[in-house]
Amino acid sequence: METVLVEKKNINEVVELLKQDEVVAFPTETVFGLGVKFGNLSALEKIYEIKHRSHSKAVSLMIYDSQDIEKYAYVNTNAQKLIDEFMPGMITLVLKKKSILSDDFTAGLETIGIRIPDDPFVLELLKRVGPMLVTSANISGQETLLNDLDVYHEFNGKLKMIVKGKCQNTLASTVVKIDDDVTILRQGCISEEKIMEVLK
Repeated sequence: METVLVEKKNINEVVELLKQDEVVAFPTETVFGLGVKFGNLSALEKIYEIKHRSHSKAVSLMIYDSQDIEKYAYVNTNAQKLIDEFMPGMITLVLKKKSILSDDFTAGLETIGIRIPDDPFVLELLKRVGPMLVTSANISGQETLLNDLDVYHEFNGKLKMIVKGKCQNTLASTVVKIDDDVTILRQGCISEEKIMEVLK
């Protein structure tokens, strides 16, 4: 498989490939991501294969509009506060999923991680393609990658397209699980202090 590097201005090519259920790597405002169009299990399987990722670990859903979150998950008061304060932004909320989401798309879990990126290019992708399943562009357990050349070095021949660019942050999104309690699953760009302040 030939891996091509494309500029962000070639977004039409990126959209077309995603609509063909291929994996595309692209920079976000946190770290480089690997993404597929949501809805096709074989596309999701490609991400697991490329990353050598355990099937017990779910892949987060990236969406364009915060109003769409309730299509996929239950939003309580605490979740709504964090959505209003930090989305779009560098946060992933892990919420109880709705039955519209098959267990196959959530690694058998009763929850789904949802993020809205604060990146103009990625938002435009989501606007054109629809929701996407996105995870960090790295081999599972290894360091996250922050620029197209490192991603090319790691994944050349394993995926069809990499969007050129460099990420501005070295940290992934902060992951917060919200049910009856609020739990920080991964400390990222947004501190626990900021989150707890909003929830007061």
